[in-house]
Amino acid sequence: MVDGTNARRLREALDDSDRKHPLLAIGAVNALAAHVAAEAGFDALWVSGLEVSAASGLPDANVLGPRDLSDVVASLGRVTELPVIVDIDNAGGSGRTAERFAYDLMRAGAAAVCVEDSAYPKCNSFAAHRAQTLADRDLLCEQVGRIRKVAGDDLVAVARTEALIAGEDMATAIARAEAYAEAGADAVLIHSKDATGDQARAIGRAWNHGVPLVSVPTAFPDLSAAELGEAGFSLCIYANQLSRAALAGMRTAARQFRRGGSFRSTVAGSLAEVGDLMRVGEPEALSCL
Repeated sequence: MVDGTNARRLREALDDSDRKHPLLAIGAVNALAAHVAAEAGFDALWVSGLEVSAASGLPDANVLGPRDLSDVVASLGRVTELPVIVDIDNAGGSGRTAERFAYDLMRAGAAAVCVEDSAYPKCNSFAAHRAQTLADRDLLCEQVGRIRKVAGDDLVAVARTEALIAGEDMATAIARAEAYAEAGADAVLIHSKDATGDQARAIGRAWNHGVPLVSVPTAFPDLSAAELGEAGFSLCIYANQLSRAALAGMRTAARQFRRGGSFRSTVAGSLAEVGDLMRVGEPEALSCL
């Protein structure tokens, strides 16, 4: 039985005009990351296509299916009740596949899905080895409509345009986002890779549709969440920072071990306790170490 409580709460929070700060979501590729995010006080979790692909040894190129993402959603739900927003990329490039993603992820416990207008097969928004191309605007409108039909109010639908990533102008990006809002999206995300953050601010100034605006500030980390809130964004998604921090930390620990031959002293100081790891899946667990 689907419980749409988290979806309704997320939608209400996004629509709350009295909020002084944007909602904060962070990428969680597994239960460990979800546990850390909940401890830190984030409002929601983001299941990133890039993170899940990388963790599975796969390219970020429409290789993941609904089962791959549903398994991650289920694992996050074991350790926290935070709402989970799932990045479904272009949902396989058709209306029918969008229905499948929405249905399966809703059943797995997701509160929201984010579907984008990249052409199938997609590439990562920040790829330098391939150029992002756009799908027809009507296709994403159809996908949003099918998600709405399948999920009703039990799943928040975020529509994302890659127009600026693909080199289109602001007017085109806004027009696409407006069309997706009219098709039934609960929120829109106009993605940007402008490192200065100026384009993000311009998006906020240009958007006056009334549907909540979402930002993924990967390319402009110096722009704070508070500043993004002032610019008009209702949700900030920090899509892959925990995986990047974990990757850097693992490399540091492994290199220090190879230099010193043990995990003592400075290396051990950078590691969580064994009991800390045990308690992620079993909160009452005790460790003898």
